[in-house]
Amino acid sequence: MSSFAQTFTDTPLNALLLAPIAYYAYSIAFPDTKPPATIPTDWRGGYSWKPPSHPKTVLYKKYTPKTLQPFNGVDNPRILLAINGKVFDVTAGGSFYGPGGPYGNFAGRDASRGMAKQSFDKEMLSPIDGPIDPLTDITPDERDNMMGWVEHFSHKYIVCGELVENDAA
Repeated sequence: MSSFAQTFTDTPLNALLLAPIAYYAYSIAFPDTKPPATIPTDWRGGYSWKPPSHPKTVLYKKYTPKTLQPFNGVDNPRILLAINGKVFDVTAGGSFYGPGGPYGNFAGRDASRGMAKQSFDKEMLSPIDGPIDPLTDITPDERDNMMGWVEHFSHKYIVCGELVENDAA
């Protein structure tokens, strides 16, 4: 008797384990390819269903304080805010950044100083028609705090542009 066949006669557990291994190998090599009887329309039927429409494409572009301002959740349903020169699309977090939200005053604005100082006061916002706040007077701890927010937003929201001076775009 060959050594391969002898391993099954000596230990029946090997023969018992060979059956499920052979079944899984067969189903991987020859998958069931027939289409479903009906196309699923929700997640309970599977995750391969087609969404009703493709989400709108977000283009990376340059914003100025003036062109960023309309994206405040009131004038435009999209909500954008800038921190340290990066513009984030925070529309998904509209309950926080939209009208009436705790960070709502940052919508459509440069939120760098407010995020650095952990302040939601209107005084933290630079004028829309003025230059971008250079943040030369913030402390190293405040700068680290602001950069922590940039990192948080970069992982959570889409970076959709950069903030440039009003006369630069």
